Amino acid sequence: MNIYDTLQALNITLPPVATPAAAYVPFVQTGNLVFLSGHIAKQNGQPWVGKLGSTMATEQGRAAARAVAIDLLGTLHAAVGDLNRVKRIVKLMSLVNSTPEFTEHHLVTNGASELISQIFGSTGAHARSAFGVAQLPLGACVEIELIAEVE
Repeated sequence: MNIYDTLQALNITLPPVATPAAAYVPFVQTGNLVFLSGHIAKQNGQPWVGKLGSTMATEQGRAAARAVAIDLLGTLHAAVGDLNRVKRIVKLMSLVNSTPEFTEHHLVTNGASELISQIFGSTGAHARSAFGVAQLPLGACVEIELIAEVE
């Protein structure tokens, strides 16, 4: 299975690595593990601003998480040079900007998890955490980080 064929079939174009907005790097590789810094949701190149349970519904959050996954894949491609080298998507950590009453963080995060699994198949089955937070940088609705193992 060629990852790039799958991306093309899904009409997904990988974006370039975004310039960090603060004092960090987009990724770090140690041994066979690649750690991607958190990526915030963007819409039309701008932060996708919103708060789940207040100004955004769960389905909108899922779409935002899916968009973050695409950005993460662009960074992972830059980090490893070839996504076909990915041996395993190890873990996603998702932060959802939400009201205290919102309880569907896991459903929002499925937007990223399901796309990763669709693209990588069994290699994309990953551990995951999904948290609700009071606020994210620039008012973004979702931020996700990823850990991958490469050959």
